[in-house]
Amino acid sequence: FVLQVPTDLGGLGLTNTQYARLVEIVGAHDLAVGIILGAHQSIGFKGILLHGNKEQKEKYLPLVASCENMAAFCLTEPTSGSDAGSIRTQAELSKDGKHYILNGGKLWISNGGLADIFTVFAKTPVKDEKTGETKDKVTAFIVERGFGGVTSGPPEKKMGIKASNTAEVYFDNVPIPVENVLGGVGNGFKVAMHVLNNGRFGMAAALSGTMKSLIAKAADHAGNRVQFGSKLEQFGVIQEKLARMAMYQYATECMAYMLSANMDQGAIDFQLEAAISKVYASEAAWFVADECIQILGGMGYMKDCGAERVMRDLRIFRIFEGTNDILRLFVSLTGIQHAGKRLTELQKSLKNPAGNLGLIISEGVKRSKRAVGVKSGPSLAEYVHSDLATSAKLVSESTADFALTVEKLLIRHKKKIIDQQFLLKRLADAAIDIYGMVAVLSRASRSLNNKSSTAQHEALLASVFCDEVIFCSIHFCFCERGSFAQMRRAEVYIFNDNTCVLISFLSSF
Repeated sequence: FVLQVPTDLGGLGLTNTQYARLVEIVGAHDLAVGIILGAHQSIGFKGILLHGNKEQKEKYLPLVASCENMAAFCLTEPTSGSDAGSIRTQAELSKDGKHYILNGGKLWISNGGLADIFTVFAKTPVKDEKTGETKDKVTAFIVERGFGGVTSGPPEKKMGIKASNTAEVYFDNVPIPVENVLGGVGNGFKVAMHVLNNGRFGMAAALSGTMKSLIAKAADHAGNRVQFGSKLEQFGVIQEKLARMAMYQYATECMAYMLSANMDQGAIDFQLEAAISKVYASEAAWFVADECIQILGGMGYMKDCGAERVMRDLRIFRIFEGTNDILRLFVSLTGIQHAGKRLTELQKSLKNPAGNLGLIISEGVKRSKRAVGVKSGPSLAEYVHSDLATSAKLVSESTADFALTVEKLLIRHKKKIIDQQFLLKRLADAAIDIYGMVAVLSRASRSLNNKSSTAQHEALLASVFCDEVIFCSIHFCFCERGSFAQMRRAEVYIFNDNTCVLISFLSSF
């Protein structure tokens, strides 16, 4: 319950990678238990860990570390889901200036009926010092149930994750000491986004563990079930299912631990990677669960087997902590924002060519190469093992194609690109695929360099993953009408000598 709380405050003080290791184990056994733990520490008191001052940390972190108090994260409301800015819960400063008075309600709060400490987001009147105008802005508060006026509704009846408590939480004239403002008045939106971005990395690790357990269950059944005189594992269709399940699990695991390692090394700008990992992991796990049930047949549909429960539990992961649809728009628009700045700089430099000669020449060379069909993507040769050089070259070319596509879209739609969700979704899918390719090549290269016992197995998974992504996903082009046309699709085979690629992997991190 307190994996990342500092040791001097009663926790274990684990790194992000160590935390991911443990939630992967939890994810392999019970996702509902994982949500209880995640709601408590991944988002519940994470705001105190990230934005709390010294006094707030010393007061509250020992309480959650001893499990004396459970924590919950209160953001969602009936009128506020993905649009966090539309919350209606209000907090107004008392006349004596010592308390904020909180009124409102929150919906679908994990641990809502159990928690004693809440991170609550409410609108507060904030005066603009420059204009003198007062506007409502979101502020984050640390709220104790013991303050009075905090009540919870009955546990929600859900499709899955039934072991976790989900309930409405109501605030009726709750007095909150001004000392319990978290991250500063009016900075609640930043606090919320930072908490969610920081917590998402664990989701990919947990679902990686879920997929491993599903693959093991399916492989065991395929190795023992006999039909038409042969074991299921000897049929090519079953081999392909198991192979692709293993490939998706491997890609998810690579994304999860590349992200956690970057965080441990001090990276502060990782929200894109966290969003990508969450989207990919939640959809890959759903695919793996579906294929596991298909391999198990009628047995998979029965409750005794356990796979149907996992599938019900998995459905929420594409919705909470940012729906996958919203996160795709976040990925594409954040990336486009950087590309737009680059184009703006180039446009300004053309107005003063003498003072920006280096930038103009560099851009001219790049565009000249494009004109004659020479790709200008970043080279990965020095980072990727020679056995994976072909895949690395494909990634480099895809990156160049992707950059060109983004540029064309910006030139065509300009600021109205934010309304082109059909196109933005596909840009996000391409970005997710490119990140996935980089992650698997990084992991497989490390295993090859370290001569890991699973190195050749991982290299095969990585190369097939890149082949499938390149020829089945990223090779889309924009027609003049702005729609997509698939260029070609290659048949990709995942096995050698009819041997199925599957089972779990020893981590080489």
